[in-house]
Amino acid sequence: MSPSPAADHPGPAPDGLARLTEIDLASEPIFLMARAAALGSSTANQGLAPLGLKVRSYSLLAAACSGTGPTQRELGDLLRMKPSQTVALLDELEQRGLVERQPDPRDRRSKIVAPTGAGRELYASAKAAVDLAAERSLGDLAPQDREDLARLLRQVAF
Repeated sequence: MSPSPAADHPGPAPDGLARLTEIDLASEPIFLMARAAALGSSTANQGLAPLGLKVRSYSLLAAACSGTGPTQRELGDLLRMKPSQTVALLDELEQRGLVERQPDPRDRRSKIVAPTGAGRELYASAKAAVDLAAERSLGDLAPQDREDLARLLRQVAF
């Protein structure tokens, strides 16, 4: 069974959904954020698949490569994941040699997640794939609209 055209379409609603863009739900910010997140994740996951990553594992790797020395707990909080989910994804990245957990000098009970050389290399390729996915998803927006969207989403997310 092939995926529906709506699942692969990152931009405006396909013809089959055009009539639903006028319902009340299509004006609710929570629904719109959820739909935009689903579209963005789907598009990004397609680009990340050849690298063996999905949006969540990419996000963990990207944060580890940020130079901020995030702890395992901070990463879970950032992505709104349960500790067991964070551990499972970090275990996978660690087994692939992409990150390593190091003792946190501020709190020996915590672990800092640091990228390896291989992790930094993969992150560079993954970042390019995510940028391409963003272009596919947001390509119809003017540059100022993209900046405004990012600013508003940061306000909501943080």
